Amino acid sequence: RLLLSGVAVATIASAFSAVMLASGDPRLDTLIGWLSGSTYRATASDAIIAAVTATALLAIMPLTIRWLEILPLGEAASRGLGLSLFRVRAILLVLISVPTTIATLVIGPLSFVGLMAPHLARMLGLQRALPQLFASAMLGGMILVSADWAGRMLIFPWQIPAGLLAALVGGPYFMVLMWKGRQ
Repeated sequence: RLLLSGVAVATIASAFSAVMLASGDPRLDTLIGWLSGSTYRATASDAIIAAVTATALLAIMPLTIRWLEILPLGEAASRGLGLSLFRVRAILLVLISVPTTIATLVIGPLSFVGLMAPHLARMLGLQRALPQLFASAMLGGMILVSADWAGRMLIFPWQIPAGLLAALVGGPYFMVLMWKGRQ
């Protein structure tokens, strides 16, 4: 349901952005930059807010490790081990939503960074929740910084937004992973 809800929201947002693009509004430059995941308009105060939020949530995440280790066992086992699934899922959803919202407000959609980092952490052999969370955070930051740097250097003096560059690399990466998974 969560995935389908995300697809529905993305479709609605895509329709609204298409309407905006068709309107000819002079603010479209800002909208297109934001939709591409651009870091160009981020200010120092935006960076401070994002850093404080990330630090606070990374400090809170160790308190959720037990839940994150138990949830993959399934609903019956989780309930048997004393988890209130509705409450745990709601808390985890809030903890995930806050940094996602802050990053999206500051830079724009960065979906492939959020998909690539946990997969890379797992590919590095990190199976337990705590190491995987911290490695995902570090890898996500490194991916974004690398994409931002490459986006500014590849076709200098023009720039490619970091989110767009990450999607251009991440899309084919996931296609290859899916293709390998079918064999």
